[in-house]
Amino acid sequence: MTTTAEELRRFRQPWRLRDGTPVVIRAVRDDDRARIVKAFHELDPESVYTRLFSFRKELTQADLDRLAGVDFVDAVVLVVAKEGSAGSDEVLIGGVSYYARTLEDGSRSAEIAFTIEEDYQGQGLAGKLLELAAALARSQGIARFEAEVLPVNAAMLGVFRHSGLPVTESLREDVIHVEMDLATVPPAPQPDA
Repeated sequence: MTTTAEELRRFRQPWRLRDGTPVVIRAVRDDDRARIVKAFHELDPESVYTRLFSFRKELTQADLDRLAGVDFVDAVVLVVAKEGSAGSDEVLIGGVSYYARTLEDGSRSAEIAFTIEEDYQGQGLAGKLLELAAALARSQGIARFEAEVLPVNAAMLGVFRHSGLPVTESLREDVIHVEMDLATVPPAPQPDA
């Protein structure tokens, strides 16, 4: 089943972190720009570095356009908001984005990236975002995710390796290039015994 851009724009799913904190995972909106800037300012410098491969104090207008001005065809961004926050007071604590392209063989691949505020890391959020992004990407005919990850970002590499998706990794100029085959649907997670 194909998901349309309009359906993706309306995407919204409540979820709970491992510690029980309620959140809402939803499609980014154009009015999220100020919330994205505020969330960026809450990140530790190390998190900014592992996400952007450089230390930066601000997002550029191009960064904001890329994150908040997506078309939900070739670019999809989901954000995570703390439940209970709303309107201009809504607090974003993370997100996932993917940007698709058509390859020479006609297949579609997408570059995926995550940002999770440090206070919410280790709560299963990146794994849940990967699961949702993979399902949405499959519904758009995307066959593979790719990511560039710094070797020091063991947590993100762990999320990819434990996703249940076939993963290949290669080192390219001090960056690990990760590819995940989306044709394989991982088994549903089993409850802890």
